[in-house]
Amino acid sequence: MTYLILTHDAWGVVTVGDFTGLDEARQAFAALCQDPWYRQDGTVRALELVMHGPAGDVQRLDWFPFQELLLSDPERCPSTWWKPEEMRGQP
Repeated sequence: MTYLILTHDAWGVVTVGDFTGLDEARQAFAALCQDPWYRQDGTVRALELVMHGPAGDVQRLDWFPFQELLLSDPERCPSTWWKPEEMRGQP
């Protein structure tokens, strides 16, 4: 089982961290949520912490949006823009 930190930006979803331990992943996630570059960049929409299971299953553990407006405006932000491909179609 691994824990991934993903960024969701104007170009798609990118893995920015891959951890074997949840505590280490949560610490890195918290640090990135406070990072001035991510907060001020304007193109990074959100960070996501997911657990990637041995069978390929993916479960979201945490989510941090940098741009609240995008999340509330369906014209600018379709409901699937933030989901990794393997999670599309899941609530």
